[in-house]
Amino acid sequence: MTRLMETTVDEVAPDIYRLSTYVDQADIVFNQYLVTAEQPLLFHCGGRQLFPLVSAAVERVMPVDRLRWISFGHVESDECGSMNDWLARAPQAQVVHGVLGVMISLQDLADRPPRMLADGEILDLGGKRVRWIDTSHVPHGWESGLLREEETGTLFCGDLFTASGEHPALSGSEPVGPALAAEDKYHFTALTPHTAPTIRGLADEPPSTLALMHGPAYSGDTVAALHGLADSYDQRLRTAMERAAVPTAPPN
Repeated sequence: MTRLMETTVDEVAPDIYRLSTYVDQADIVFNQYLVTAEQPLLFHCGGRQLFPLVSAAVERVMPVDRLRWISFGHVESDECGSMNDWLARAPQAQVVHGVLGVMISLQDLADRPPRMLADGEILDLGGKRVRWIDTSHVPHGWESGLLREEETGTLFCGDLFTASGEHPALSGSEPVGPALAAEDKYHFTALTPHTAPTIRGLADEPPSTLALMHGPAYSGDTVAALHGLADSYDQRLRTAMERAAVPTAPPN
């Protein structure tokens, strides 16, 4: 029996709210993160079909029409499918993304002109500050990037550490094992020589919280988690390259 969907709201860091919808047909949660500040920001829009649930969840925290910025990691339905619905409900809102995302997709897809952020550029929300980090092809998508909220140290890490199933809003349970199980299930990560170094680079300024799109917000040893995930992908890449290098026997 299909369960009626609902979107829960939990504060996972000061003035940062996780909006989470479990979709039982897919056995996975879809999260958005609302940063309340003078200029509120929503990271991840969600798909169009979830917009009524997610927008109602935002209303439990603040009026939707107060939104000023809308962002996401890469151009994909569950990240930005409802982008223009949010723009319609929030007249002052503007999509903000990395240079590649704007140039190759969003300046055409968004109903209002989006704002570009260069790698490392900070957007001042008033009381909160977010920094754009280019992560091209990590975990997938040429235009991929992430946001880090500087005041709380919260890293909005998108599809990194994806986990199947339902989860509490905030967890200290190690996230690498569930992420690798999800990788085996979904095969969503682009394994390249840049994958592991890009993930390790996210630990250079240790995040206080990893805000997962598909899973809980993780508040444990974030540096160990990022390095553990990177090491696992490094090993998978080496294994794949070794298999590709093994000569096959000629046909009889």
